[in-house]
Amino acid sequence: MSLWEYANPVKFLNLSGRVLPWVALLSAICLVVGLIWGFFFTPDDYRMGSTVKIIYIHVPAALMAINAWFMMLVASLIWLIRRHHVSALAAKAAAPVGLVMTLIALITGAIWGQPMWGTWWAWDPRLTSFLILFQFYIGYLALWKAIENPDSAADLTSILCIVGSVFAVLSRYAVNFWNQGLHQGASLSLDKEKNVANEFYHPLLFSIAGFVFLFLVLVLIGTRSEIRIRRASVIVARKIR
Repeated sequence: MSLWEYANPVKFLNLSGRVLPWVALLSAICLVVGLIWGFFFTPDDYRMGSTVKIIYIHVPAALMAINAWFMMLVASLIWLIRRHHVSALAAKAAAPVGLVMTLIALITGAIWGQPMWGTWWAWDPRLTSFLILFQFYIGYLALWKAIENPDSAADLTSILCIVGSVFAVLSRYAVNFWNQGLHQGASLSLDKEKNVANEFYHPLLFSIAGFVFLFLVLVLIGTRSEIRIRRASVIVARKIR
């Protein structure tokens, strides 16, 4: 069985319909466990106090904001190379989810930054690249709305997605590129010494898993809706002719 079989809208709808309830259940379980464990059963940090608990929302949202764009990049490249409509529609469906995740990360980052840095915002390399990524999300969605022909819209938004990937990379690795930034390093790392303390680490993993599954749920729902909208528009166009 080839993965490309699911580029067929009918097969994609059938598979996603079977998978969706299970992914939604996993998302709910992981989010409930991660957030309740993190907010109510972990101690305050000796430096940050209770403010540290914002990581259970901020870190997963920031990770998904960046990875959503990378998912859109892969789907856009598949569209440009193989012209599979499901991939273009999946990228379109992921964009509003990524936009909301980016907004959540920016807001929670500001809430955390005010008591830690003494300011709601700083023109830190990572924060700045994240803000630009947010604007790319807005531009991506606006471009889909602005172009009437869906294939032309898919082509141009795919190109925009490729360009915006530069800022997705910077959002992820800016701390490594510019050491003078205010933003701390990654909360999760292959190097155990750079990870957060175990008391925060394990519930954080559940929160991240919950956000990942939530992203998949929302993208699957959005893609299914986009396929149905595309079908309906084709049927209407045929009747008009």
